[in-house]
Amino acid sequence: MKKILLCGYMASGKTTSGKLLAATTGFPFIDLDAVIVQKAGKTIPEIFEQHGEIYFRKLEHACLKEIMESGNSKFVLALGGGTPCYANNHLYLQQQDVASFYLQVPLPLLTSRLETEKSTRPLLAHMDTAALAEFTAIHVFERSYFYTQATHTINTGNNTPEQIVNQVMSLL
Repeated sequence: MKKILLCGYMASGKTTSGKLLAATTGFPFIDLDAVIVQKAGKTIPEIFEQHGEIYFRKLEHACLKEIMESGNSKFVLALGGGTPCYANNHLYLQQQDVASFYLQVPLPLLTSRLETEKSTRPLLAHMDTAALAEFTAIHVFERSYFYTQATHTINTGNNTPEQIVNQVMSLL
């Protein structure tokens, strides 16, 4: 069995599916964003506000590198939405000891999910539905090259986390 990496846009279900996948495989679950928060002692919005995106991306890369090179051969890792897009992080998706999965969510569903999460996502809080839909479509388009570097793409549609985990398990 390999290291399992989940990538995809915000609200694509990486953490929810990742926890369930970890329980199914018996592997430890790691949420990259949680590791960053623990290491920085600040929330991600605080890191962005106080230090900027470049600082955040450097910290994100350092944390990812540390996890990937830790010697642990079995874990489920949920990446941040932008992780594969910076510092050649997408290359981790292609390593021989990695099974990586892009959780691809249809744009209308993704926008709907993000609409309900705006209060916890400062970058989106000020956007109305139309602006959010456009922002999401542009971002997903810009990031899709990096996401599709994953070994497998799973179109999640309206699938439950259990169905997504079953799809992942069938591909391992």
